Amino acid sequence: MPSDASRAEPLHPAPFLPGVPGALDAAWRAALYCFLPRVIFLSWLPLVLAGVTLGGLGWWGWDDANVAVRQALDGWSVSHTMLSWLDAMGWGGLRSMLVPLLLVLLAVPIVVVVCLLLVAGLMTPAVVGLVRARRLPQLQSRHTAPWWQSLWWSGGATLLALAALVLTLPLWFVPFFALLGPPLIWGWLTYRVMAFDTLADLATPEERQTLLRLHRTPLLLMGVVCGYLGAAPAALWALSALTLVLAPLVLVASVWLYTLVFVFSSLWFAHYLLGALAALRAAPTTSSNLTQPATP
Repeated sequence: MPSDASRAEPLHPAPFLPGVPGALDAAWRAALYCFLPRVIFLSWLPLVLAGVTLGGLGWWGWDDANVAVRQALDGWSVSHTMLSWLDAMGWGGLRSMLVPLLLVLLAVPIVVVVCLLLVAGLMTPAVVGLVRARRLPQLQSRHTAPWWQSLWWSGGATLLALAALVLTLPLWFVPFFALLGPPLIWGWLTYRVMAFDTLADLATPEERQTLLRLHRTPLLLMGVVCGYLGAAPAALWALSALTLVLAPLVLVASVWLYTLVFVFSSLWFAHYLLGALAALRAAPTTSSNLTQPATP
């Protein structure tokens, strides 16, 4: 039986469509690729690693974390004011859910970041190789970014995203911002990490900078859509109070859902950016400008 890579698409694929049309074309291709046996197999690797780690931490450290957070709240005057306000509003029953809810708010961003970095580091090179072999086998690699550069790029973007989340955390209780802020932050992070890792082993730094500049808007929109898709697993925590009781198991389920979302994201960015890279190299004026050395 031929492999996924050997069942290549036509040697003369449809011309690349920039902007939103190209993003939509790449989206349906990415959705189809999610059903390839190789992609399904690859998606289990980050799931197993993250699931075992987070599941173990949640199972053995959940009770201790609850105790630690409760003690911290008991020594914080602001928490007493908040609890008194809940009692005055007739919501005293929420006292028992406050500590698990705070832990969930802290755990979910960690789950998202872990899944994104695992998929970007472990799956994206294989996904890019699969898309390249099936759609653009003539696309040559002109540069390979060292591993530390990818780590530096992803780490810097992750720190900025986490800082934005921490600074905007008080606004999460505002309904409109809760629906807009976090997905935008995750979308920006997905766009930065996926775009770099997709081009890391194919494009020169000049080509990468040109593509990120020319296609910044569709790439950011793709990241935001992925951010909203990534918000869907968080709905598990809003199902009922029983979800908080089963938090360690729900954490593992969240890892699985986040992994699926980021696998689709990786395929989506690969289809769009590889097509954009091939189109960039096919343009004679742009290609010549990129290969010529800069004049003093």
